Amino acid sequence: MHAILRLLRRAALCLPLLAAAAHAAEPGGYVLRPDAVWTGDGDRAHRGWVVVVAGGRIAAIGPQDRVTAPADAQRIDLPGTTLLPGLIDLHSHLFLHPYDETSWNDQVLKEPVPYRTLEAAQHARATLLAGFTTLRDLGTEGAGYADAALKRAIDEGMIPGPRLFIATRAIVATAAYGPGPRGFRPDAELPTGAEEASGVDAVIAAVREQAGRGADWIKVYADYRWGADGSTQPTFTLAELKALVDAAHTAGRPVAAHAQSDAGMRLAIEAGVDSIEHGYGGSAATFKLMRERGIAYQPTLTAVEAYAQYFEHYVPGRSAPTPRMQEAAQAFRRALDAGVTIGCGSDVGVFPHGDNARELAWMVRLGMSPAQALRAATSVAARILRRQDTLGRIAPGLDADLVAVRGDPLQDIAAAGRAAFVMKGGVIYRRP
Repeated sequence: MHAILRLLRRAALCLPLLAAAAHAAEPGGYVLRPDAVWTGDGDRAHRGWVVVVAGGRIAAIGPQDRVTAPADAQRIDLPGTTLLPGLIDLHSHLFLHPYDETSWNDQVLKEPVPYRTLEAAQHARATLLAGFTTLRDLGTEGAGYADAALKRAIDEGMIPGPRLFIATRAIVATAAYGPGPRGFRPDAELPTGAEEASGVDAVIAAVREQAGRGADWIKVYADYRWGADGSTQPTFTLAELKALVDAAHTAGRPVAAHAQSDAGMRLAIEAGVDSIEHGYGGSAATFKLMRERGIAYQPTLTAVEAYAQYFEHYVPGRSAPTPRMQEAAQAFRRALDAGVTIGCGSDVGVFPHGDNARELAWMVRLGMSPAQALRAATSVAARILRRQDTLGRIAPGLDADLVAVRGDPLQDIAAAGRAAFVMKGGVIYRRP
């Protein structure tokens, strides 16, 4: 049944793609006329505003009667929509697909890398058509450096997809990540989902390898489920993590740390990482320290929901939240109360690509206003990426990454998942 559903989902994705091939930019540019424009700043949208796009960038924005556009610009009416900056997901895995279709182990061990790369191209298209014009992809999970090739193909216009900031192979302590070593013959030679390293010299070498292969960010697992009882425990010493962060920063790469336990988060913070992913076990004191150190947080709430659906019989709207969901919700609220910089990071790949906006709905459900959640996926996310001067807002001079959604997401955050028009770099990929 899962295989049939997967084929149907892919067939459905192909239909809009046939009609949504990229439209070459008009020489005179475009004038976009939605019902309202939200710029990525503030808590309200501006009704009656238009946006002028020329040369792949935003040329002008403002009330229709005050904005001058080139005479040969193409007018595009977008009734019933709110125009937003292109959405950003800071924690994605384009080389994975939902675990209720195929387990993580089987994806890594049984799906050849060329096949997974073709899948990733489909996932990139689905993501772009959903209005997410930028992704930070945090590890290929056993697909080597194929994300660098995928990024190149997108950048060169070979295939449609979001702007990618990639991590290539994540770095994990030896024997602390899958597949195995538990559950397999000890003499089995298995591909691994990340690069293993032990000791200061080895972690520095691993950073240099990833950077040399094209990583924009370095991803490290500060903890994982490798305790004697299967519990989550730190994987690296503080000295190893500090050496990793120093090497990455010397190479101009920020560091994202997978850390689910409070102890793992503390080590990552002390080492000087730039963002923490998951953080489900974080204490109020730890989130306060994150705020003081300026470390960003991606809560990946939708991933926890997806795990509950696949493995704990959770049914959205009918079941009570599982203990893991309650833990993740508590961590999110602690981070929010502490004033931590929170970006939209969903861990998509665990759940279907193109459904990224589910994370925004969870953020609102757990205490953010719709405007805060939208900023987490636009202006705040761009700042975390160090791209606030080019992405994340609608302002003159910034890249023309824009999405028009049906309805008003500032009143109903679910509207963020209803993309009707998508533009990236001044090129239209979806239109009504």
